[in-house]
Amino acid sequence: MADSFGKLVVRSHAPRRRALLVGVAVLLALGVLYAAFEIGRYDAGFRVVDSVRGALSASARIRNLEAENEKQRSQLEAAEVARRVDREGYKQVERSLGDMQSQIARLNQDLSFYRGLVQPDSGIHVKVQQMQIVPETAPGQYHLKFVLMQTGKPDKVVAGNAAITIDGLLQGKPSSLSFGQVAPNRRVSLSYSFRYFQDYDEPILLPQGFEPTRVGVEIHSSKDRDASHGFRQAFVWKAQGMSVETEASATPPGKGDVDVQTETY
Repeated sequence: MADSFGKLVVRSHAPRRRALLVGVAVLLALGVLYAAFEIGRYDAGFRVVDSVRGALSASARIRNLEAENEKQRSQLEAAEVARRVDREGYKQVERSLGDMQSQIARLNQDLSFYRGLVQPDSGIHVKVQQMQIVPETAPGQYHLKFVLMQTGKPDKVVAGNAAITIDGLLQGKPSSLSFGQVAPNRRVSLSYSFRYFQDYDEPILLPQGFEPTRVGVEIHSSKDRDASHGFRQAFVWKAQGMSVETEASATPPGKGDVDVQTETY
């Protein structure tokens, strides 16, 4: 028993200090490894400060781009609103222009009517009241629709003939076509006999390359023996709608045409 106690060895036991030492050793090892890593990156040209500066610069650049993007988005929205306002303004202008054109057309019709009540002293009391040019589907084919009426008091029947001419450009040169050149039946003139008015619907065929500019109608009375004594009117060539009268002239015997200009704009 005495021998057993003589071999007894007493050792100190400190687990906390060992854990602390182990932790410090691990931290030192990690620090050495990180230092070696940074030294390697430094030798390779990498700078931590430069990296941080680059990150800060990129962040500032992103913020600036976001602000610029927001500014451009606001400008785009403002431009879209302005475009909508302009579009509505254009629509209103188009409506106003359409109304003005309708008013002008009505005024032209009224003017043509009042012109029918007033005529130069030609001795011919017959006048074209309305002239309408209607195009057909085939090129160069049209219908001339117009009305002859008496001016003043229609107290008797009037009779005579009306010759039609079409002025324009043929291959770029001024040209004038008679009714016999454009009428399918080659009639030289149209006869009339009425007390109040007479309607006409005459088909015509224009030659290829001819660009019409106006229609002339020269009216003669069967009671007048002098063929040069008559009354002439001219209308702007306007396909569809009423053509506007541009000229009214008396042709007294032995004299040239006396033009009474009645331009309408």
